[in-house]
Amino acid sequence: MVAALEPVAVEQGLATTADTDWVAAARRGDRDGFTRLYERYAPVVHGALIARVPPQEARDLVQDVFVIAMRRLDALREADSVGGWLLAIARARAADYWRATRPRGELPEAAASDPPRAEAAQVLAVLRDLPDAYREVLAMRLVEGLSGPEIAERTGLTPGSVRVNLHRGLKLLREKLGWEGSSDE
Repeated sequence: MVAALEPVAVEQGLATTADTDWVAAARRGDRDGFTRLYERYAPVVHGALIARVPPQEARDLVQDVFVIAMRRLDALREADSVGGWLLAIARARAADYWRATRPRGELPEAAASDPPRAEAAQVLAVLRDLPDAYREVLAMRLVEGLSGPEIAERTGLTPGSVRVNLHRGLKLLREKLGWEGSSDE
């Protein structure tokens, strides 16, 4: 069993080194370094945002987060913490969004008339009511399609806490949606 865990640890170590190198390159003005950070972390940022704001707003807010990050990159103290730093910016940007807008009470008519869209909107609404620890990891998994190890690597959470939060969050989401009999995980 130990041999099976070693490649994951090596892979995570390389990713942290790459992140550090990309941050250093971006700080020097290298657009490729920043582009690589964007490609790696945009799904994580989008997952955090979609767990907090309407889906149609999340994509624009992802762009806002990376514009803010590009401007403040010199403020990042530890380059290997870039994932957590980007998530903090995303959470703050989501809070700014809600301060600037009033929540809309009803689904748009198009979503209400399209059953798959209405169901997705219902799931997202319930997901947004879950505790933060579950909300973000579920959005990253269910919406962005990231695996548990990818979520852990990019957020700084331990793989064990990601597994637990996904399991408990899915269970709570199913209960709130009335899908207790479902066994898909």
